[in-house]
Amino acid sequence: MRSIRTLTLATLTALAFAPAAFAQDSTTDTASGKHFAVVGGVALLQPKNDPLEGIDKVDGGPAPTLSFSYYINDNWAVELWGAADKFDHRVRGANNAKLGTVEQQPIALSGQYHFGQADNVFRPFVGVGYYESNFSNEKLASDAGHIGLETAKGAIGTVGVDMNINSTWFARADARYMHSRPDLTVNGRSTDDEAKLDPWTVGFGIGARF
Repeated sequence: MRSIRTLTLATLTALAFAPAAFAQDSTTDTASGKHFAVVGGVALLQPKNDPLEGIDKVDGGPAPTLSFSYYINDNWAVELWGAADKFDHRVRGANNAKLGTVEQQPIALSGQYHFGQADNVFRPFVGVGYYESNFSNEKLASDAGHIGLETAKGAIGTVGVDMNINSTWFARADARYMHSRPDLTVNGRSTDDEAKLDPWTVGFGIGARF
């Protein structure tokens, strides 16, 4: 009987301390020191108005995005970001008249600085880098022939914030600005004109670090 009581007392004691032990173990799980992160999301890309004479507006459009980051340490990272599909745009002239459509698919490599500690709930970040955006399926009304856009290249700036869900998962919101001035072509030949698109993107996504 005494042995049964002893065993019961030991079991109750172990159960009483189990939550505390579990909580103590869980605190060792941290986002600090993890070097890789992947984010999947969606972004809306909106070019500026009046990008070219005769064109009043290029409508924005959404597309899925992916990014892969390597963290040199808890604050500095290198990110490869791009659209997983093409952004579709309607091109409009005076009185909102539709002139045609065009698609683009950007990709960028940036250096980023993430503020605060790795396990903070909210971690803002900034970045700057280089991007290229390929234009395709240009369908623009013109008496001169087929109008095309050459690949845009230039600087990209990023601001954003991560919200840590736990040491692995996080939610992200970001905005990106691309200095986009692609040259126009007519029937495959270069012209002296350029489209001052300079788009912003606003994106949301879910990420994991490991």
